[in-house]
Amino acid sequence: MLDTIADRLVVPGYSRLGYRLRRGSWTDPAPDALRGARAVVTGAGSGIGQATALGLAQLGADVVLVVRDERKGEAARAEITAAVPGATVEVRLCDLSDLDSVRRFAAEIDRLDVLVHNAGVLPEKRIETGAGHELTFATHVLGPLLLTDLLRAKLAAAPDPRVVFVSSGGMYTQRLRADDPEYREGTYKGATAYARTKRMQVVLVPLLTERYAQDGIKVHGMHPGWADTPGVAGSLPGFHRLTRAFLRTPEEGADTVVWLAATNPAPGRFWHDRRERPTHVLPTTGEKPEDVVAFWQYCTSAAGILP
Repeated sequence: MLDTIADRLVVPGYSRLGYRLRRGSWTDPAPDALRGARAVVTGAGSGIGQATALGLAQLGADVVLVVRDERKGEAARAEITAAVPGATVEVRLCDLSDLDSVRRFAAEIDRLDVLVHNAGVLPEKRIETGAGHELTFATHVLGPLLLTDLLRAKLAAAPDPRVVFVSSGGMYTQRLRADDPEYREGTYKGATAYARTKRMQVVLVPLLTERYAQDGIKVHGMHPGWADTPGVAGSLPGFHRLTRAFLRTPEEGADTVVWLAATNPAPGRFWHDRRERPTHVLPTTGEKPEDVVAFWQYCTSAAGILP
């Protein structure tokens, strides 16, 4: 009951207070739960991505840090290997907003067990990629969708594969905009674009769960709560300034990602702090079936994959 109340009130549930309220009742994965597994984490140069990679390495996984900035990637690799001596950590370059970059990266990966979609952007103004897609949509939706589909056969070859989308609690404020996925209408706001595309990620989870069910690939969605990361500090300085005292550490934000990768919860669901959460809390954000169909058709066409 306290957990649900804290979740619905947002501030206590998403802050470090919520994490610490719930933490005492958890059973952690076995220390070697991911021994021999290979995990790919996007946006792993800092923040929740780096913390996720660290948590996976601590459970025995070989980790691939997917970054746009090689310098940041190497710095993250050094910190992880210092904390986990003997860990196998690679740095690979890929810009998730660039579908050609995604294709090149996917061709380099020979095997994997876990794929974590964490890379994120929050631009101040509307920016289009070279292919003409809105940057946030391309980074959060098209790139991850294409990467997952390109790696489908390699994931299916793993003994217990899973995919995790790191969404955001901000998605609760937005409905699925299948009518304007590229945010061409109205006054562009970076935070709104971010929340819209995080809603889209949540919509993708059951769609991909069904798509990959025959391959045994489990797809999960989650949100990390409010964590004190370089991305939050740089993109939302006002929010960061007001809430800093209550923000989680990146490791606390990443906890559920690592838990989803290392345990066996039911796929196709949305999680926060190791518990399934509703995908809607406002009556105005529910998806119509025809909007989900239109969204899926647009995304598969834009990403160049078969629907």
